[in-house]
Amino acid sequence: MKLNTIKLLAVFFMSGLAFTSCSSDDDGHNHDHEEELITTVIYQLTNNADAGDVVTLTFTDLDGEGGTDGTYDISGPFTANANYAGTIQLLNATENPADDITLEVEEEADEHEFFYTNTAGLTITKTDVDVNNNPVGIETTLATGAAGTGSITVVLKHEPTKPNDGTAAGAGGSTDVEVTYAISVQ
Repeated sequence: MKLNTIKLLAVFFMSGLAFTSCSSDDDGHNHDHEEELITTVIYQLTNNADAGDVVTLTFTDLDGEGGTDGTYDISGPFTANANYAGTIQLLNATENPADDITLEVEEEADEHEFFYTNTAGLTITKTDVDVNNNPVGIETTLATGAAGTGSITVVLKHEPTKPNDGTAAGAGGSTDVEVTYAISVQ
């Protein structure tokens, strides 16, 4: 009787090994995603009523996180009570010529989303969508109000929950890039 119990336990043990060794490790995520180096973020905004009124917000950090601090270049102030069309561009400027990471974000739009927050009383709206009709944020509109100062923070999330509550914190996923520009409205 003791020998039969041992044989039965051995069969259960071997069955358990077979089930665990055949289990799927596919959890629906692409673990082969290689994070691209983003050294430069350029957010260019053109006034809808005056094509000569272009504000370009640039962040550059050629050595990446942990090295020398990145630099910011703001081309000028926004015009008060105006509407702008915006486009964001991501580059890896360590390559020659610079690698346009924006193209990858566009190709994998269902796996990416930009989030824009500000402290300057602006209204920023994402105008482009992915294949599932969820916002992406490469293209935006920006409406200014009264004159003042503040900041615009841009966050790119990889594999956020879509749809989400419209905030970077509520979207989950991982942060590919986050920059904050000091701006003024005149």
